[in-house]
Amino acid sequence: MHTARDSQKFCGREFTREEVSLIQEVVETCGGISRTELAHTVCELLDWKRANGGLKARECRDLLERLESQGALRLPAKKSSGSSTSRKKIAPAGDGQVHSALTGSVEAFTPLDVQLVESRQQRQLFKELVSRYHYLGYAMPYGARLQYLVYVTRPQREVVGCVQFSSPAWRMKARDQWIGWDDATRKDRLQHVVNNSRLLVLARISNLASMLLSCALRRLRTDWHRQYGLEPWLVETLVDRQRFYGGCYRAANWTVLGETSGRGRMDRGHQRHGAQVKTVLVYPLVKNAVRRLRDGG
Repeated sequence: MHTARDSQKFCGREFTREEVSLIQEVVETCGGISRTELAHTVCELLDWKRANGGLKARECRDLLERLESQGALRLPAKKSSGSSTSRKKIAPAGDGQVHSALTGSVEAFTPLDVQLVESRQQRQLFKELVSRYHYLGYAMPYGARLQYLVYVTRPQREVVGCVQFSSPAWRMKARDQWIGWDDATRKDRLQHVVNNSRLLVLARISNLASMLLSCALRRLRTDWHRQYGLEPWLVETLVDRQRFYGGCYRAANWTVLGETSGRGRMDRGHQRHGAQVKTVLVYPLVKNAVRRLRDGG
């Protein structure tokens, strides 16, 4: 097992060598408890909390698994789902296949019903739809997240979209230069940026994408603040330029900032430069969003 590094940077926090050593000691001495219980223990010891006082247990589990991948510690085995049979793999849909047979103009189906994903049943439906119909599939996002299921209510109630918001990219040149961030200011105010990490439209209804995105954005500030105790000021998204133009974002007055280097949102080691270049777009949720992010609220 490797010794502790000098420090670790993760989800906007730098962990000192002493803190990493403490994490190793906790994992080694707290045998018999789950990964989730370990994450809660580490959060309490290091006072790693959200603005509303809640522990950053989800982020801490990701950190523990990163340290394990580096050989710094060994975590207990993941608990099984309780079923003796393996989980059924969700097969992706074929090109051009959609979930719903509804067609027409979105005005014929409004108002849309936007539901925050909270129950186990809702989470499973969201995961299944994104796994099957989104070209990137489903992946558990790093850090904080909110997910929405969007329904039409006529001619019958039916899900027509999925929207996910999650923690932002740690560093993104086009965004950071546009705001005017240096490293210290970005670290201090990045928590007021949210990433629209999934947008899935499940019916060939014209203008549905921009409509369901706008409906979700109207809820985002309140829901995010209730969940995490922080008010988001800016939403960002990354559009794969080889696949999409991003028309629904442009039509909704999102600002195009430029393109990524292709490294990926969490690639701080410059390992993937030039791969999967994406268009960076942003949308302010408050007045003077750039000034607040640069100078403070």
